[in-house]
Amino acid sequence: MDKKHFLIFLTLLIFFIPKMTFAQQLSPEEIKLQKDKIKYKAYVPAKYHLFEAIEGDLNKDGKKDLVLIVKATDSRAFVNDEYRGRLDRNRRGIIVLLNEKGKYKQIVKNLGCFSSENEDGGVYFAPELWINIEKNLLHVHYGHGRYGYWDYSFRLQKHDFRLIGYDSSSNHGPYIESETSINFLTNKKLVRTNTNPDEEGDPKFREKWAMIKTSSIFLSQVKDFDELSF
Repeated sequence: MDKKHFLIFLTLLIFFIPKMTFAQQLSPEEIKLQKDKIKYKAYVPAKYHLFEAIEGDLNKDGKKDLVLIVKATDSRAFVNDEYRGRLDRNRRGIIVLLNEKGKYKQIVKNLGCFSSENEDGGVYFAPELWINIEKNLLHVHYGHGRYGYWDYSFRLQKHDFRLIGYDSSSNHGPYIESETSINFLTNKKLVRTNTNPDEEGDPKFREKWAMIKTSSIFLSQVKDFDELSF
């Protein structure tokens, strides 16, 4: 190999190796997000970027509808944390689009209902947000590791999504302290309290039913999921 071709080869090597290394470091989720940012760019408002895209059938027509989790890009929401460095505290929102003959039609847009993934969790990490579609229902799920979880179930109703169910579990590690389930269609609330003090034993639940009074809650109207309480 002469000097000229060697220099060309070396230049190409220097150019491609960092890109190959970077690509190898990306997780499947990160690669998907990169593609989704391009694919769904037209549906993301200005001054927001795509945080996650979820597909699934929301109206029982067999077609994949689309849920976009978006995040604001306001530089004023960045903070410097003593232990975690510079953090993006911009809030997140949700956009729901139905698939109509291969084109997406926006049904719901709520751009600030979720807190940042970088919120201060106190002595523990902040709850982790998961959005999924199951059995035509839109689930907003918060997982809090050893402390349990809470889950909101929404169903399409006309041009919005109505909250029809709530489920939560209050844990202390593997020990379940209590579980709560609410059916907002019947306004019935079930609280199951573990009466077994043995953390290593099987839970023994005492059940308590109650009727609750609440107005219908729609996804487009939720200002902050952190402030919902029943």
